[in-house]
Amino acid sequence: MPDTSTGSDTSKRGTGNTGGGGGARLSRRTVLAAGAGITAALTVPTTARAATLDERRLQALISRMSLQEKVGQLFVMRVYGASATAPDQADIDANLSELGVRTAAELIQKYRVGGIIYFTWAHNTQNPHQIAELSNGIQKASLDRPRGLPMLIATDQEHGAVCRVGEPATLFPGAMAIGAGGSAADARTLGRISGTELRALGINQDYSPDADVNVNPANPVIGVRSFGADPAAVAELVAAEVKGYQSAQVAATAKHFPGHGDTAVDSHYGFPVITHSRELWEKLDAVPFRSAIAAGIDSIMTAHIEFPALDDSGDPATLSEPILTGILRGELGYDGVVITDSLGMEGVRTKYGDDRVPVLALKAGVDQLLNPPSIDTAWNAVLKAVQDGELTEARLDESILRILRLKSRLGLFDGVLVDRKGVDHAVGTKSHLATADRIAERTTTLLVNEGGTLPLNRHTQPRLLVVGADPDSPSGTTGPPTGVLAAALTEAGFTATALPTGTSPSAATIDQAVAAAQDADAVVVGTYNVSASSSQRTLVDRLLATGKPVVALAVRNPYDVAQLPGVRAFLASYCWTDVELRAAAKVIAGRVKPRGKLPVPVQRADDPTKVLYPIGHGLTY
Repeated sequence: MPDTSTGSDTSKRGTGNTGGGGGARLSRRTVLAAGAGITAALTVPTTARAATLDERRLQALISRMSLQEKVGQLFVMRVYGASATAPDQADIDANLSELGVRTAAELIQKYRVGGIIYFTWAHNTQNPHQIAELSNGIQKASLDRPRGLPMLIATDQEHGAVCRVGEPATLFPGAMAIGAGGSAADARTLGRISGTELRALGINQDYSPDADVNVNPANPVIGVRSFGADPAAVAELVAAEVKGYQSAQVAATAKHFPGHGDTAVDSHYGFPVITHSRELWEKLDAVPFRSAIAAGIDSIMTAHIEFPALDDSGDPATLSEPILTGILRGELGYDGVVITDSLGMEGVRTKYGDDRVPVLALKAGVDQLLNPPSIDTAWNAVLKAVQDGELTEARLDESILRILRLKSRLGLFDGVLVDRKGVDHAVGTKSHLATADRIAERTTTLLVNEGGTLPLNRHTQPRLLVVGADPDSPSGTTGPPTGVLAAALTEAGFTATALPTGTSPSAATIDQAVAAAQDADAVVVGTYNVSASSSQRTLVDRLLATGKPVVALAVRNPYDVAQLPGVRAFLASYCWTDVELRAAAKVIAGRVKPRGKLPVPVQRADDPTKVLYPIGHGLTY
């Protein structure tokens, strides 16, 4: 059964600001008490000896843990609520329904989990001060337990299409945009600034960067989350971003091993199969992961994919000993933390029940079990596996040592609490925001510019109509895209009007856009995942027929250009977050020159075996 031993009542302490110095002393004293007898080693200045003694200290911590505490340390769980002890009633109800506890503090008390993952939909990331207080509340709830340990607090802050912490935090272009910019220095700066802001919020592990090489234009789950299709270029940017995060004392996570870049199935909803040969895997998928390991990657996330060339058992890579222990640990020499992708995803649940998945993952070589559907089912399954002899306690100790090493490297044993002053000094500063804008301005890619359609001229073409798709904001930015574009173009000296037409505009909506175009000097249309049957094509064709200059901007996949051959000016921003749209607007207005280069090839729509625009294509003014 879960650990229900008593400790100090964290529910009475709240999650308010405790101040930086006092918080650090509290955390350090509480944690080091668990390793009494060897804490004096912390004062030894010699680096080599300190490292050895630190290992002894971690081993001592493990030796004092109960089996139940060891099992808990392997789990990283979601939890609803903006507070660790006093969430809203709706979040309490959700926690009771899904987790069997009321709050994050109760989750930690009952299961002694080693980590928490933040999600926007779980109401964990409402604003910077709230996030910081939630982090402090989580850390206190753990540290106040008997033999309490600091927590790994993680999130998916990839930037671009996947972000959990939104404005006013600094948001950067996504991976494929960074790939278009091609600057390792920019990737490292992204990691450093993003890491600095996350750490100020009490978040010490980021599930980024994506190390997948996206070679399938139809990939529904990776796509623009990847730096591109060239494994060497991806490898360089992955390593750079890892170094950036590490400089801010935030654990980076390369994902999704052994490589999720050539799938046509989303592993959230199905079970993808990668048909690459072992030779192709070595040349393509493995390259960025080798680079990440060489850069000292802190953790590697598994993929819920079948990869027959690496393991013909039919098991997903997450549950594959040949892949995780044989290849990742054995051949690639990686001895850091291995974490599963979410165990609630369909790709890992198609073959085995939720009680078997966590046990098989540990047997395969995993260290951290991320977000199982039922913590009670998974936690008890691991405990029973040890009690029945299927898993040994020594096997758990191996993973716990890796997890504690990571916590030690991040300095979590020296203090984990954050304060309001640190948040205000680090999160969304003018300098950080300006840097993100400058990086974004190096990523916008001009694919087509016939007849010098671009840049538009605010003197001869002052009235602009902005139409197109308005997908939901992916990362807490202001949105919607048409509004952001219109505002940015107006700021650049035009008079721009936004008219959202959606991803599947109706005939009536298209008629409305065509009528509005009559009063404009030029039209900017944002496209989103255009297919051969998409009514977005009809919209663009009808706008072109007006004779007005039409500028198309792919706000997600650059592959849209192949479906719109009549467009005389076409750009790619690779995402629809504000920072990328502002940069695209500056390029359209001629305020900055387009400098991005395609990081993926674009195939012809009528013959996908032929390349329309190769990697490296990109025009300028």
